[in-house]
Amino acid sequence: MSKLNEGVGSLRTFLEEVKVELLKCTWPTKKELVGQSIVVIVSVIILGAFVGLCDLVNVNFLQFIIH
Repeated sequence: MSKLNEGVGSLRTFLEEVKVELLKCTWPTKKELVGQSIVVIVSVIILGAFVGLCDLVNVNFLQFIIH
């Protein structure tokens, strides 16, 4: 029973510390969040296009070698 109480006490302490740390956080404004999200989305699209292009070139090159 003491292990259970010890575990609950540890969990309570952890959650209190998480709450204190979350209060210290500086959250981005809506404008910053939208701007950063657009940068991430555009970066993912560019990287996806690059990977797709590399895959297409490799597939065509391998087909050229095989045939």
